[in-house]
Amino acid sequence: MYELSALGFGPFFEHQLQCVPDRPATPARIAAEHRGAFEVWSATGPGPAHLAGRLRRELEDAGPAGVGDWVVLDGPPAPDRTAVIDRVLARRTVFTRGAAGRQARTQVVAANVDLVFAVCGLDADFNVHRIERYVARIWASGAQPAVVLSKADLCEEPSARAAQVAGRCPGVPIHVTSALRSDGVEALRSVIHTGVTVALVGSSGAGKSTLVNALLGEERMATGEVRARDGRGCHVTTHRQLVLLPGGGLLLDTPGMRELQLVDDEGLEAVFGEIAALAARCRFRDCRHDAEPGCAVREAVESGAIAAERLEHFRALEREARAYERRHDERLRRQSGRLWGQLSDEVARLRRWKGGKE
Repeated sequence: MYELSALGFGPFFEHQLQCVPDRPATPARIAAEHRGAFEVWSATGPGPAHLAGRLRRELEDAGPAGVGDWVVLDGPPAPDRTAVIDRVLARRTVFTRGAAGRQARTQVVAANVDLVFAVCGLDADFNVHRIERYVARIWASGAQPAVVLSKADLCEEPSARAAQVAGRCPGVPIHVTSALRSDGVEALRSVIHTGVTVALVGSSGAGKSTLVNALLGEERMATGEVRARDGRGCHVTTHRQLVLLPGGGLLLDTPGMRELQLVDDEGLEAVFGEIAALAARCRFRDCRHDAEPGCAVREAVESGAIAAERLEHFRALEREARAYERRHDERLRRQSGRLWGQLSDEVARLRRWKGGKE
C-alpha cells in the first residue's frame, strides 16, 4: 500500500478527480511502461493496467500516457487483475522530445516531475551543447532543471568543466558527482523530499542508473560499461521506471537518448537569455541575427560580448524547432484531411442508403 501524497498526489490532481462523474474514482500513478502495458501504484498497492481503447486515439496528439502520469482506473489494481485506465489527468509538467523518424510525433519522457537532472559524464562523452539542449527542454517542461556532471573521478579538472556549464546555463544548479566514490551524492539527496519526483535524463552511458543506485544505497538498476574511445554507452536501461527512495521522494530513471529532438523553441530564451535580451533591441522584430541591418545580437558578436559559436548554436536549435513544428503541422493537416474524407464517405453512404429505402 502507498500513501498517495508520498507518490506526488496533491491538490492539482485532487481537484480534477472532483470532476469525474458519478462512480468512485481510483487514482493511480503510472510507475513503469512495458510496450504499451503499464504498472500502476495506487493507495491499495501496485498492479498491471492498460489504456481504454478510446484513450489511445484521444491521446495521440498530446502524447500517449507515460511514466509519472496520474490516471483514473476502473477499480483498484491488483497483481491478479489488469485494471483499465479510463482517464489520464492533466499534467503539472511534462518533459517531451520529438520521436525518432519523420512523422513529427511527440514522445512523453517524464510526466509530473518536479526536478529534472540532466546527467552528463565528465569523460570523453562530455558535450556542453548537449547540456544546453537538455536544459532548454527541461525549462519548457515546467519542471526545475539541474545539471549533474557525473564521473568526476575520470576528469582532471571537474571544477573547470562545472564553471563552463554554469556560464552556458545561468541560474541552473550544477552538481559534480562521482557515484563510485559517493562524491556529491548526499548533496543531490538533500534536494529530494517526500512527494518530490525527480527524473534523470541523458545519453547512454552518462551514469544515470549508477547514480540511482547510489541514491538508493543498493544495486537495483543494471549498469553497463562504456567505450573508452568516445565514452558512449549501450542501452542498459530499456524502459522508464519510478523508484521510491528510502526516506521519501521518487526517482524516474529513463533510457539513454541518442538524440533529443526539440519539438518547439520553448526554453531556449531561458538558456540563451543574453541573446534573447539583445534580440529585443534589434531593428526588426523578426530579425534572424544573420545579415539584417541594425541587429543588436550581431553587433554583440562582433564586439566579442557574445561568442559567435554560442549564437550559431542558438540559431541551429531555433531552426530545428521550427522544422519540427512545420512537420507536425503538416501531419495534423493530413490527418484532418483523412478524417474529413472519411466523414464525407460516410455521409454519401447514408444518403445512398436513405435513397434506396425511399
